[in-house]
Amino acid sequence: MVTAIVFVKADVARIPEVAEQIAALDGVTEVYSVTGRVDLITMVRVRDHDAVAAVVADRLNKIPGVSDTETHIAFRAYSSHDLDAAFSLGD
Repeated sequence: MVTAIVFVKADVARIPEVAEQIAALDGVTEVYSVTGRVDLITMVRVRDHDAVAAVVADRLNKIPGVSDTETHIAFRAYSSHDLDAAFSLGD
């Protein structure tokens, strides 16, 4: 399983529609509307790297309103329990 985190810049007036179209793509598991330099963060989970290319380059990038993407491939996943412990403030 390959997990890719895709930062998406979109036409501001079309963010909800773009997010819905991205969320409907096979291989996309979540789409988040966020603040900051990008408009959407998309989680792609597929079998192999070729499938990442198919989702991002062949489909996501071609959605009207998507102006730019930046794709990050995850090396390792940590459980939410591990992340909670790592960021604990010593409760």
